[in-house]
Amino acid sequence: MSPLTETVLFVFSLVALGYLAGFTGYLKPASGEGISDFAVSVAMPLLLFQTMVNADFHGVAPWSLWGAYFAAVVITWAAGHVVTTRIFGRDARAGVVGGVSSAYSNIVLLGAPFILGIFGPSGFEVLSLLVSVHLPIMMMASIVLFEMFGRGGGEPMHPLRIIRSFLRRLFINPLIIGILAGLAWRLSGVPLPDLAKRLVDALADTAGPVALFAMGLSLRRFGISGNVRPALALSVLKLFLMPALVLAFVWLLGLPPLTAKVAVVIAALPSGINSYLIAVQFNTGQALASNQMTIATACAAVTTAFWLTVVLHVF
Repeated sequence: MSPLTETVLFVFSLVALGYLAGFTGYLKPASGEGISDFAVSVAMPLLLFQTMVNADFHGVAPWSLWGAYFAAVVITWAAGHVVTTRIFGRDARAGVVGGVSSAYSNIVLLGAPFILGIFGPSGFEVLSLLVSVHLPIMMMASIVLFEMFGRGGGEPMHPLRIIRSFLRRLFINPLIIGILAGLAWRLSGVPLPDLAKRLVDALADTAGPVALFAMGLSLRRFGISGNVRPALALSVLKLFLMPALVLAFVWLLGLPPLTAKVAVVIAALPSGINSYLIAVQFNTGQALASNQMTIATACAAVTTAFWLTVVLHVF
């Protein structure tokens, strides 16, 4: 078995084990919420802090990387919105859910351990550049669209309310705190004390497997409950259109090989829980987001391996 195949199987086997633990009742649903909270609020922020303190970003082109990735996000989001509203006849609020489900990669719970396993610390440094802007940009887009469609379109937008809500959510987010704290410590030039370094390393090392296991438990909790056809259509956009667009953009912009590989693989990942949470906030499209996340994750074991093979040949 090649190292690439083994890593893909290892990653998705951890997701499957989490799903199996929930399916058999070995772990209660509340356990999944607790494990997810630990992964997102403790382990992942410390992993990002560790990366920011130690990373060497030499050779990475952040503006080109961000431009290529988010150009693909805009196109795929628009395609998901059109598919949901024009082809399947859903309203504009459900269209927002369809758009975000098509373009919002599971960049933390699945992306971080996957990139670490495939490309190592250098690849995770590239991923960290995406994480640092991915969450704020997608959050702002979601808040703006919620103001436009989430209240039925009857109320005018209030820019100050949008900005206040965005900043509040941004600066209390553990991932953003981890990134900013790591950058601040790096700029200070003070080395981490040995005890602090051991504590950070110990908890950060748990981030990958814990996040994958927690994701599997989440999939069991949400499951599939109708809306299969639109969920399949949105999954095709997420797993094929978006990585194809990113591949085209990073190739046209001439990004460094490692940066290009990471960008395409992240684009090829399935949607995460954020698309479902946005659907809950809109109070529409919950089943659509849940089904799309479950179907896309199940298919991603094959499609992600396909895109990995493609980028390894192209770059």
